[in-house]
Amino acid sequence: MADKRKRQGLLKIIGPGLLVAATGVGAGDLATGALTGTKLGLTVLWAVLVGALIKFILNEGLARWQMATGQTVLEGAILRPRSVLSRIVQSVFLVYLLMWSYFVASALMSACGVATHAMLPLLDSGGDDKILYGMAHSVLGVVLVLGGGYKLIEKVMSVCIAVMFVTVVSTAVMVGPDWLQVVSGLTTPVIPQGGLVWTVALAGGVGGTLTVLCYGYWIREKGRSGPDAVRTCRIDLAVAYAFTAIFGVSMVIIGSTITVEGKGAKLIVTLADKLLASPLGAGGRWVFLIGAWCALFSSLLGVWQAVPYIFADFCNIARSRSPERMPGPTVEPVNTRQPAYRAYLLTIAIVPMVGLFFSFTQVQRVYAVFGAMFMPLLAMALLFLNTRQDWVGAKMKNRLITNIFLVATVLLFLAAALFMVWKP
Repeated sequence: MADKRKRQGLLKIIGPGLLVAATGVGAGDLATGALTGTKLGLTVLWAVLVGALIKFILNEGLARWQMATGQTVLEGAILRPRSVLSRIVQSVFLVYLLMWSYFVASALMSACGVATHAMLPLLDSGGDDKILYGMAHSVLGVVLVLGGGYKLIEKVMSVCIAVMFVTVVSTAVMVGPDWLQVVSGLTTPVIPQGGLVWTVALAGGVGGTLTVLCYGYWIREKGRSGPDAVRTCRIDLAVAYAFTAIFGVSMVIIGSTITVEGKGAKLIVTLADKLLASPLGAGGRWVFLIGAWCALFSSLLGVWQAVPYIFADFCNIARSRSPERMPGPTVEPVNTRQPAYRAYLLTIAIVPMVGLFFSFTQVQRVYAVFGAMFMPLLAMALLFLNTRQDWVGAKMKNRLITNIFLVATVLLFLAAALFMVWKP
């Protein structure tokens, strides 16, 4: 009985962490992992572990700030500076949020449509039914978010997470990789010649980019607050990013055993078709497609439910700085009933549908690296916010090792960006 209670308690603890991890595992992660495995093999598996560790450190800092101050990181980054810099941060972030929302929402709809078409084709030629499927997934997401709120989304996503994890990991095991090479790739950091861009994309993209911010809103839904909740958040995030790392490693393993080519959402189906021609046959193809669909739809649900929180929070921050309001860093907590939340939900569910009628020609690694550039920005924000003892308190401020890791994260991604810009 005691063991059963412990298991039930753990399941309650790991909810928000698994949601933010699942939201971050979208079409980009599936495609980037598979393509990296095809191009570089198993030598860069260590990058998946580094990426998961980076996301854990960043999300732990985000949670620690929120538990200490009651503010989200977005509120702290904009309101705490009290200078022209905060205005710049506010403007730049809004532009980034709008661009990110459009492209990611469109990619998720397209990917869900393509994956569903691969399993249940309505039209034999052209695959134009992916447009209808993509729209249907978007509408279903809106219905679930508005109809059931966080609790329903948590249950639906939990089922999707379980299915995607079992199916994708099972596929990785069934393709029969060289397990000695897997161990070597996990424990020996090596970047093959010409593989820096893919390695950075793999490390930066695994587990999401902007969606890391969603964790702060989901732990509010769980009622977590105060310093005593930090330990709960750490356990939650540790389990979540362990799952993320295993999932990412599995995708690289799958990609390393077959040749994968393509762009955008169709790459996932191409990968499934390659499995059809492998010893796994039709069964392996179906297992992978079901897992991929669960990963994509859970990511769509997470974005539809949580990203409007970010926009609503942004609007509340703007109102808190207006002349009519009392000056100070206090911001009204966001909720799913406020107009800004619902307006942004409908916006990301409808406007990006335009992208379903066009072909995505941008190379996957550019998309992944662009998203990964959010990581050093968040790392710099946490260095700024969590090192102030007068803001977070002596027990909650960053430790030296955390600061070193955050600085290393900033330098790593900036150095990679400079290399890509100045590479002859």
